[in-house]
Amino acid sequence: MKSSLLLADDHQVLLSGLQRLLEQEFDVVGAVGTGAELVAEAQRLRPDLILADISMPEMTGIEALRKLRSLGVKSPVVFLTMHNDATYAGRALESGALGYVLKTEEPQVVVAALKSALLGRRYLSEPVSEALAAVTMRTSNGAVPLLGRLTERQLEVLKLFTKGYTARKVAQQLGITSRTAEFHKYRIMEILNVKSSVELVAYAMRHGLT
Repeated sequence: MKSSLLLADDHQVLLSGLQRLLEQEFDVVGAVGTGAELVAEAQRLRPDLILADISMPEMTGIEALRKLRSLGVKSPVVFLTMHNDATYAGRALESGALGYVLKTEEPQVVVAALKSALLGRRYLSEPVSEALAAVTMRTSNGAVPLLGRLTERQLEVLKLFTKGYTARKVAQQLGITSRTAEFHKYRIMEILNVKSSVELVAYAMRHGLT
């Protein structure tokens, strides 16, 4: 049985093309053109997946995602966008997106990102990963000593959070409580001197902890 997929993009030609392309792999249950429509249809349909643009009328894709989470809609979201920008990507990830793919990518990359999201794993286009990594670029002299201060358990926790796992899923994987997983995360952030979850992920990706 195919996973259900809701599409959102304000460019009708692209939206139609995406629908034809992706219905080979997914059950495309809807296609909308604004952020407000995305929120309404996602509430109604509760799809397994959402693929959305960021720049849309009435409400951006990121604003729509935040609204959906506040309404209790937990469908994994992948953004398909022209914005190869660390700021946009950071806001998307902080809002709970599991994928950030550029519209210049090949179709198979979009499919791979959606399949990763179904598994609860984060997927970023390579240029986006590089842009995020640049945000937390550190001198090579400082990187290894900081990573060397992490315990084996902290490294395990960091790798799982980098994959896009929630604290609950990290806890399930490691046989610990969600509260302990969160404690490990914030202790790691202190050690690595990063200020947000996005910076933490970027740091880990830059230093090969993925």
